[in-house]
Amino acid sequence: MDREYIKAHLNLHAVFVNLEDLVLYDEEIAAIVKNWNVSLQFIVRNGPRAYVAIHDGRCTVGRGRYKNPSVVLYFFSPAHLNKMFDGKANPVILKGFTRLGFLLKDFPKLTKRLEYYLKPTPELLKNSAYLALNTRFTLTTAVFAIGELGKYDDACKNATSHMRDGVALMKVLPGGPAAHLEFSHGAVVARKGDAEKPMSAIFFKNIKVASEVLNQKLDSFTGVASGLIMPRGQIGMIESIDMMLDRVPAYLG
Repeated sequence: MDREYIKAHLNLHAVFVNLEDLVLYDEEIAAIVKNWNVSLQFIVRNGPRAYVAIHDGRCTVGRGRYKNPSVVLYFFSPAHLNKMFDGKANPVILKGFTRLGFLLKDFPKLTKRLEYYLKPTPELLKNSAYLALNTRFTLTTAVFAIGELGKYDDACKNATSHMRDGVALMKVLPGGPAAHLEFSHGAVVARKGDAEKPMSAIFFKNIKVASEVLNQKLDSFTGVASGLIMPRGQIGMIESIDMMLDRVPAYLG
């Protein structure tokens, strides 16, 4: 499958999904959006479709079409969408010209703030509040990226097709954040939050450990050997997830 096509799916379905929690956990952003009532539809020619809806201080990011969106943004190709995420292109506005000020000034406040959390520096990670949100968003991005790679990346599709049905959990101890993958009949779906009775689990000892692993500062082998990462359950599933996790930077690195 074409790399730009896969990257577009990750940008819309693994990166943008963090806007839901950004609105919940970042006080500055929560104050900005508290009175917003707007929905944006993203349409990519020969690519994915997704929407972002913000109403009464809550954000929902979903797949496919949104009924009667306020704004419709069109992209000529997956590469066009990816260039927008890289700050090198703009979409075509098919609907919502009266919202041009919102698109130019207001919505970028959310995307720039999300980028701030997803592109950490050593100095920023010394701040415990920043560390917590960076880890939450990076974990969500990783798990949802695996969900997309399991559909479109050849190596990950092959792994998913041979996966036993069940749930794989990734969780930061003691109380989260967490996200999980549901494997069923060769398909995979990513979800935020904990899972009851997972078939497999990868537990990170604490926020700092999770941050180091997810930001590629600590490799999984060393983490497991030192007891900082605790795999549980079906080992074959964990090994496949670890392989898929290693594929994420090839698209979002």
